[in-house]
Amino acid sequence: MKPEYHKNFRRQFDKLSVKIQDKFEKRLSLFLQNQFHHFLNNHSLIGGYRDCRSINITGNIRAIFYVKQNGGVVFINIGSHSELYE
Repeated sequence: MKPEYHKNFRRQFDKLSVKIQDKFEKRLSLFLQNQFHHFLNNHSLIGGYRDCRSINITGNIRAIFYVKQNGGVVFINIGSHSELYE
């Protein structure tokens, strides 16, 4: 599976530190091997992100994505918990 990235995700990702970007790449690799690995804490969301899911990148950084009907994933947002869930 090759993930897709929404333009908002790309914009937010580019603003992150290189350290966090590298951490995302490592978590993405893990995600592609096992979407429900316990390190990722993959869980469904409610409210404005009702049809989306979230994975942990660090203790405070989350990546939000949705699963397409064909099984592919689209990452739509990345940022700190407080930035994403205001």
